[in-house]
Amino acid sequence: MTIAAPVATAPAKRRFRWRRLLVGALVLVVIGAVANLLGWDIRGWFSELWDTMSEISVGYLIGAVALKTIQTAATALAWYSILRFAYPQHVRWLDILACYAASVALNGILPANIGTLVMLLMFTTIIAGATFAAILGAYAVQKIFFTLVGIFVYLYLFLSVGGSFDIKFEFVHTHPWATGVAVVGGGLLVYLFIRRIWGRVVAWWDDAKEGGGILTRPRAYFLRVFLPSFVGWIASLGVMAVFLAAYSIPVSFHTLMRISGGNSIANVTSVTPGGAGVTQAFNVASLNGIATPAEATAYSVSQQLVTTTWNIILAIVLVVWAFGWSGGKSLVGDSYAQAKEKAAEQKAARSARKQAKKDAEAAGQVG
Repeated sequence: MTIAAPVATAPAKRRFRWRRLLVGALVLVVIGAVANLLGWDIRGWFSELWDTMSEISVGYLIGAVALKTIQTAATALAWYSILRFAYPQHVRWLDILACYAASVALNGILPANIGTLVMLLMFTTIIAGATFAAILGAYAVQKIFFTLVGIFVYLYLFLSVGGSFDIKFEFVHTHPWATGVAVVGGGLLVYLFIRRIWGRVVAWWDDAKEGGGILTRPRAYFLRVFLPSFVGWIASLGVMAVFLAAYSIPVSFHTLMRISGGNSIANVTSVTPGGAGVTQAFNVASLNGIATPAEATAYSVSQQLVTTTWNIILAIVLVVWAFGWSGGKSLVGDSYAQAKEKAAEQKAARSARKQAKKDAEAAGQVG
C-alpha cells in the first residue's frame, strides 16, 4: 500500500493591480495640486534640482545626504530621550524619528515653520496621556541646546569682527552717565517685565513640566539630550562644508559660523516655503568676500534643493514604515489641519490683544 505524494500547489499568479497603480497616480496628482496651491512649483523645482545635482559629483551628494541623515537621527534621539523620560511606557523610537523627519520635511516646503507645530500635535496624538502643554514643555527643553548654540554663534561673529568693541561701544566712553542710566533703566524694565509675566510662566510650567521632567536629572539630560543635539549640530555644519567644497568655496570655521548665523536670521524672518529666496539672500551676504554672488547663490540653491528632496524622501519612508500608508497619511494630514487652526487662533488672539490695547489707550486719551 503506497501513499500518494502530495501534489504541490502551483503558486497563484499575482494579478497586476491596476487599482493600486491608479490610486498611486491620483496621489501624485493630488500632491502636485496641493503644492501648486501652496505656491510650490514642483515642475520647476525638479528641473532646478536636476540641473543643480548634475553640477555636483556623486561623492559630495552621498556625503551631504549621509550627514543630513545623521543630523535628523541625532536630533530625533534627543526628542526621544525627553519624551521617553516623561512617558516611559508609551514612546517608540521609530515613531518619534518618523514624526521628527516629517516636521523637517514639512518645514522645507511650508512657510512659518508650521512643520514644527504639526510635529508637536503628532506627538500629542501618538503618545497616550500626553497633553499639548506637556509636549510644549518638552519642546522648551529640546530648544535649550539650540538657544545656547545660537548665542554662541552670534557672540563669536560679534567678537571675531576686528574693532567690534571700539565701534559698538564708543558711546560708552563718550557718554558714561547716559550709559549708566540706560543700563540701570534697562535692567529695571526687564525686571518689571519678568515680574509681570512670572505668574503666567509658573502657571504654564505647572502644566508643562511633565514633558520637561528630564531636566531634574542633569546627567541624563546631558548624555541623552544635549550630546545628541550637539552631534546633530556638528552634522549640520558638515552638510554646509560639503556643499561649500562642492562649489570650490573655501571652508573654514569662520565661514561656517557666518552661514549658520545668517541661516538663523533667515529662519526667523522668513514667511516663504522653506525660506526660499530669503535664505539665498542671507547666504550671499554671509559669503561676501569669500565667494562671488553667483557661487554663493549656486551653493545655497544646491544645498536647499538637495536637502529638501532628501528630507521628503526620508520622511515618507519613515512615516510609512512606522504608521503604514493610511495611518501615516491620516496622522500627518489631521495634525496639519489642527496646526493651521492653532496658528489661526494664535494670530486672532494676538490681533485681539493689540486691538484691546489700542481701545484702552483711546479710552484713556478721551478720559
